Amino acid sequence: MTTLTPPVVTYRMPAEWEPHQACWLAFPSHEDLWMESLEAARREFVDLCQAIADPDPVSGECRGERLEILVLNEAGKAIAEAALQGISARFHVIPFGDIWLRDIGPIFRVEPDGNVVTVRFNFNGWGEKYILPGDAEVAKNISDRLNLPSHHFPVTLEGGAIEVDGEGTCLTTRQCLLNTNRNPQLTQSELEEILHAAFGVSKVLWLNQGLLNDHTDGHIDTIARFVAPGVVLCMESRDADDPNAAVLTEIAENLSKMTDAKGRPLQVIQIPSPGKIVDDNGEIVPASYANFYIGNRTVVVPTYGAKYDQEAVEAIAKLFPTRHTIGRSAKAILLGGGAFHCITQQQPTGRQQHQAEV
Repeated sequence: MTTLTPPVVTYRMPAEWEPHQACWLAFPSHEDLWMESLEAARREFVDLCQAIADPDPVSGECRGERLEILVLNEAGKAIAEAALQGISARFHVIPFGDIWLRDIGPIFRVEPDGNVVTVRFNFNGWGEKYILPGDAEVAKNISDRLNLPSHHFPVTLEGGAIEVDGEGTCLTTRQCLLNTNRNPQLTQSELEEILHAAFGVSKVLWLNQGLLNDHTDGHIDTIARFVAPGVVLCMESRDADDPNAAVLTEIAENLSKMTDAKGRPLQVIQIPSPGKIVDDNGEIVPASYANFYIGNRTVVVPTYGAKYDQEAVEAIAKLFPTRHTIGRSAKAILLGGGAFHCITQQQPTGRQQHQAEV
């Protein structure tokens, strides 16, 4: 962990629990990628959208946050509109390779004057594992569509690799950010300076590695999440056959020794791990209850049909007493590589009122 000492900046990436203007997603569309799981992934996607938008049961008016949803073409837009009927959403025909908006989309930052800008990085398919047409251009295309000022940093970084508290602290992992398949030319210190310049953080906390078989190389949003200033959530193993038992123990121990940018010792809250979750071929998949999305009115927690699903949802609910915490199935989406946080990107509330309509 390192405390940075560059000149003070007043822009910042807000914490996820701060107010959102909208949530960005991409409708599951590629049959060649999802195959027989496509319809199940779409059902889980719609359930997530319903929970985030939280429409009034009588008027249908959105009580949560507006959804901004990418579709591939007009035919795909018609399918998405039908699937999301009754849910407030705007649809954008923008090419994308798959639904992982947290990683391929822009990240939003609030400036000193209260206006929102986008922050963009290079995207290389999670270390050149999955190079899909359109993904590398999504962040710029969304920024252009919104007509927002945009800052591009010519380094490789995905949104799921960082977690901020809105008060100057950033969590990340060495396995991802220091991986030779991302930015082999950069040192840890240089990457910390980039995180400062991009998001206004003053302290970077480094965990070592993430979950087994995580093709993102240890994204932080599957292992540790800020839930309030000075408070971080992680998971603990309950089963002897949990493939992540040792890693989860190390994460909790390391977090317990850390302080945030304001000098507060981190309060570490543990919830159960889902345990050993496998796909149809018996391969272990990186299931995580930490991959939840914090919306304006709801917290949506991924569930996997595991025996700890309900306990995890109830534990997270206690951390967000002013929101409604909901567990929703994410097992089909997980087979594609992630869960709810991976497929969402919050757009914080700002002063701009000129976002383009479609």
